[in-house]
Amino acid sequence: MSENSEWVSLRRAADILGVHPATVRNWADKGEIASRRTPGGHRRFLRSELTQHAQIQQDEIQPMEFKIIVQNALGQARMKVGEGNLEDVPWYAAMNEKARGAMRSLGRETLEDLRSYLTSGATDTELAKAINLGRDYARELSEDGLTLPQAMRGFFYFGDFVFNSILTWSEINAPRSATEWAVLVRQVNTFMNALLLSIVEYYEEE
Repeated sequence: MSENSEWVSLRRAADILGVHPATVRNWADKGEIASRRTPGGHRRFLRSELTQHAQIQQDEIQPMEFKIIVQNALGQARMKVGEGNLEDVPWYAAMNEKARGAMRSLGRETLEDLRSYLTSGATDTELAKAINLGRDYARELSEDGLTLPQAMRGFFYFGDFVFNSILTWSEINAPRSATEWAVLVRQVNTFMNALLLSIVEYYEEE
């Protein structure tokens, strides 16, 4: 079957929706997604309907949840820095006050751009902000004399706050569906990975 065919296989439908094939089969059995059978008995799904279904699922994830997750991550970062817990950490100790101030500003910008990326439906336009942020991070740290490994350690340290916030939220508020939260985690990963790769690429260009 052609990749661009209007009717797609069960596995391709699962890829479009970002779920397991068994989940798609279950939705079809319940009549939540239309399907038809080939003469050989295989399921086929309408691509346009799958795309619409995926968009509806994305729209059902409430922007308020994104805002709370971002605020929680920002609060964790402020607490760690404010308590002076990082003074003995090599990568943090290596930064001067100007670089630390720049990191605080970029940290707030990162969380806001992440929230914007999630609420926009994870568009490529919003993802481009992650790439630009990565270059801004790398430029500041590189000018301050930090090495790429030091920059990456800092990224992973603060990146954990974002994922900890997602886990905390999911423990307090049970997800409406496993699919919804799988999509959220996948999108956060996409944004953070784009930012990290941008940092690495900047250092390699130096």
